[in-house]
Amino acid sequence: MAVPPQLKAIQHHYKTALEHDKRDPVVAYYCRLYAMQTGMKLDSKTPECRKFLVKLMDQLEMMKKELSTNESISQEIVGNAHIENYALKMFLYADNEDRSGRFHKNMIKSFYTSSLLFDVLSVFGELSEENIQHRKYARWKATYIHNCLKSGETPQAGPIGMEEEAYDDEFGAAADGPSYAALGPAQPQSSSSMDMTNQEPTSIPPPNYNTIQVPPGSHAPANTPADLPHPAAEPVKPVPVPRNMPVGDPLPLNVNQQGDVHLTPEDFTQAQKYCKYAGSALQYEDVGTAVQNLQKALKLLTTGKE
Repeated sequence: MAVPPQLKAIQHHYKTALEHDKRDPVVAYYCRLYAMQTGMKLDSKTPECRKFLVKLMDQLEMMKKELSTNESISQEIVGNAHIENYALKMFLYADNEDRSGRFHKNMIKSFYTSSLLFDVLSVFGELSEENIQHRKYARWKATYIHNCLKSGETPQAGPIGMEEEAYDDEFGAAADGPSYAALGPAQPQSSSSMDMTNQEPTSIPPPNYNTIQVPPGSHAPANTPADLPHPAAEPVKPVPVPRNMPVGDPLPLNVNQQGDVHLTPEDFTQAQKYCKYAGSALQYEDVGTAVQNLQKALKLLTTGKE
């Protein structure tokens, strides 16, 4: 069903849901949920908008029943982790391609889709500062690289200090800009360019930019269609930092909880994420990041605080 013009701001989130109906129903569900919640705030009174939103609600109810045994649907904490991890995988794939100087449609699409999924995380509550920065950087990169390729210029790879450039001449200043029809259909990538469908990054340095920390070692998700939506122009000024993160004071081996510490389900989920990030870092022999995440997990489990 077509998105009414009044709800143009959610059209790419809804399109992302359609793209993931078979690939990842959990992502499709939460993209629809975000579209429905945001659409209700935008316009729930116009007949065509109300009709669209009612159909969206019906789709959500049907999906919720079909996926009732999936913990990512029945437990919001698990669902939050699922969407965040998926968004970070897409971000990491695009960032690795960018740092390696491999600029192509799939990478632009991956950057932009990850920014949409960071939007979707807001259905679980307020975004963390890190994810806000991820979203800004991903949208800016998608816009910057697309404009460079369209004008025949070679984009500058990796994080760069930027002037206050406005990349809204092609896309418009809002995230709901015109379609990506100008790029045309996807073309096969050369052997030097990683295909998202069946290969893994050979080396993923953690893309840390000041407040941004991304867990290394994530694998690229399935490929995405080439009819890319237009990214928004949200300039950000990332500054690269050294690969080896500073390591804090070591914790004692015989760690015990301090006092009367009561851990919540959210605490356990966050500790699991830290351990997962540590394991991913070890795949790439990044000891500093692994130790840092393990220390965060230990601190949370022993004190109940991050």
